[in-house]
Amino acid sequence: MKFHVKDLNLAEKGKLRIEWAGREMPVLKQIRERFEREKPLSGVRIGACLHVTTETANLMDVLKAGGAEVALCASNPLSTQDDVAAALVKFYEIPTFAIRGEDRDTYYAHIKAVLDLEPQITMDDGADLISTLHAEFPERAAQVIGGTEETTTGVIRLRAMAKDGALQYPVIAVNDALTKHLFDNRYGTGQSTIDGILRATNRLLAGSIFVVAGYGWCGRGVAMRARGMGARVIVTEVDPLKALEAVMDGFDVMPMERAAERGDFFCTLTGDINVIRKEHFLKMKDGAIVSNSGHFNVELDLEGLKEISTEIRRIREHVDEYTLVNGKRIYILAEGRLVNLAAAEGHPSAVMDMSFANQALCAEYLVKHGRGLEKKVYKVPEEIDRSVAEMKLAAMGIEIDQLTPEQEKYLSSWEMGT
Repeated sequence: MKFHVKDLNLAEKGKLRIEWAGREMPVLKQIRERFEREKPLSGVRIGACLHVTTETANLMDVLKAGGAEVALCASNPLSTQDDVAAALVKFYEIPTFAIRGEDRDTYYAHIKAVLDLEPQITMDDGADLISTLHAEFPERAAQVIGGTEETTTGVIRLRAMAKDGALQYPVIAVNDALTKHLFDNRYGTGQSTIDGILRATNRLLAGSIFVVAGYGWCGRGVAMRARGMGARVIVTEVDPLKALEAVMDGFDVMPMERAAERGDFFCTLTGDINVIRKEHFLKMKDGAIVSNSGHFNVELDLEGLKEISTEIRRIREHVDEYTLVNGKRIYILAEGRLVNLAAAEGHPSAVMDMSFANQALCAEYLVKHGRGLEKKVYKVPEEIDRSVAEMKLAAMGIEIDQLTPEQEKYLSSWEMGT
């Protein structure tokens, strides 16, 4: 079995952590039990480019239990948990190519190692696997049944590919499932981002001014949690509807140009490039702490920051100090990469339970229906979304009401009225 991990001696620690995460993933456990009986993925090759965490390891185990041949690489150079990667190789016998802190060349070499499997289904978090496949191995792309995409950033890229006619197979936007983005993006990103900032800095949030760039579901989650820790939150937005919602939710809303002068903490969650630029860094307070929780490290203009800096030093793990030409010091967390995964452990397993349940069930759906789908981006089928919600409620011991026949008739009729 081919693999490339940091140290197989870390495997025992990783296995225990994978088991710990699995305790909070009851929906995925139910799916695994069925997959092991029915083998719906039998003989199918799945190539996955995801954050190599304890939760992802549980998903890989489910796919393998379903009969799939699986290979995994990292979707971010700083998100890999090396002990988990080692455990996947040693105890789960899943080819894994991921080393925390890998350089760009190694990152793409790992993606190509997964593509050597010639996957029939791709699983992405950010669309680097699928974009590399299309750019460098177009003949293989034509043979793929379908793919799934985990994150907002990746879905944006894939819809652009589909619009340009470049997409060679159907992809299901797992990110757009209600049981994914309403929970993973909001509660998962909200908690894990604050966790990463606090682990990196050990600074007090209460009484500080916290600037959230972007008020999508991830931004909503971070704004909510920062306020819950006692911070005064400012939101920056380009979308008038989201900006209006932030105002109605009780947050101050203003352009980054004005927010830059006020913030003590900054976090970008937009999926776009250069959200915080040179002109913003120059306006910041001495000691401002800047982070990113969007998928790629492009939201902070770090090259521009270097141009206006006289000195850069690593002052603390995950904290780089930039001394600017005006004498102020700006602190960048986790090299501008996903602070929740680079400086912490990513989303809690209880919320990833739903996200990865969608991944597993969408893989099964693609095996059954993928060859009949067009080459475009699809929403998660409603029946999958609802079944994940139902399984999660059942696992939590929560019961809900059922419509009576009379209520069903009323909702489907235009004649009853008032």
